[in-house]
Amino acid sequence: MIECPLAIEIRRPTTHLELAALTDRLREYVSRSKAANTVRAYASDWRDFAGWCSARGLDALPARPETVALYLTEQADRIRVSSLNRRLSAIAQAHQLAGLESPAADSRVRIVMGGIRRVKGAAQRGKRPILLDDLRHMVERLPDTPAGTRDRALLLVGFAGAFRRSELVALDIDDLAFGRDGLTVTIRRSKTDQEGQGRRIGIPHGSHPATCPVRALQAWLARLEAEAGPVFRAVDRHGRIAPQRLSDRAVALIVKRAAADAGIAVEEVAGHSLRAGLATAAAAAGVSERAIMAQTGHRSLPTVRRYIREGSLFLENAAGKIGL
Repeated sequence: MIECPLAIEIRRPTTHLELAALTDRLREYVSRSKAANTVRAYASDWRDFAGWCSARGLDALPARPETVALYLTEQADRIRVSSLNRRLSAIAQAHQLAGLESPAADSRVRIVMGGIRRVKGAAQRGKRPILLDDLRHMVERLPDTPAGTRDRALLLVGFAGAFRRSELVALDIDDLAFGRDGLTVTIRRSKTDQEGQGRRIGIPHGSHPATCPVRALQAWLARLEAEAGPVFRAVDRHGRIAPQRLSDRAVALIVKRAAADAGIAVEEVAGHSLRAGLATAAAAAGVSERAIMAQTGHRSLPTVRRYIREGSLFLENAAGKIGL
């Protein structure tokens, strides 16, 4: 269980065991109300703010709006606007869980944050999406080893399914169903499905054997020789496959390593580049917003439209239609 960094302070009567047990359950529900990565990020952000306040003799909880405004102003020269927004959310969460009024809602804080956005710009600088040509170059250079077979399956399935890193590493063999049309993957839980309702994703057979995600995954499972457990597992330098699943950080390292071998700058890509690549490539091929969102699992249309705009720059281009 993840320790809740913003735990609610409750006095426990030592003689009331039932109340103590209920308090433990409450803490667990609070800690699991958000994704694990979000909880860790909020914990880090809160520690930074509390440390900043302590060094200046200011109260972090409750924090005055002026304190938060000064903190944001100083941090604006060090971190991106998106990170600043998250730190403000962490401050607000801490106050709400403590039953205090959030200084983030104060008009003075909102005005300062608005000014920072205007000066610094709030546009996200995302990593480069891995497109189909990139992917072909990446997988064709992978060796025919246990690690190479795993990486080929991970890259192709990750791209075709537009999976998040956390979704890829959470896959179990029981979540896979091979059929005539391809592979059906059941996602038990995801960033936008914290209640675990689950969703199914279809991955069709590829047109080319070298880049077919279904064949690549079958080849890896044949190497794995397991009937249950994690799909993507660690492989040591001697080719021995470990029983434990990969971490989401390992996915990013695999993507970066394969990208570097294909001549793509490592700093331009990340684990998210596979997911962004499918959405961008699909948009360039004229796939509808609805179909793209069904594959990626996006719930926010503005978010997925960032990829669609990028992929459609030359699909319906006004300058390209006038005969220059």
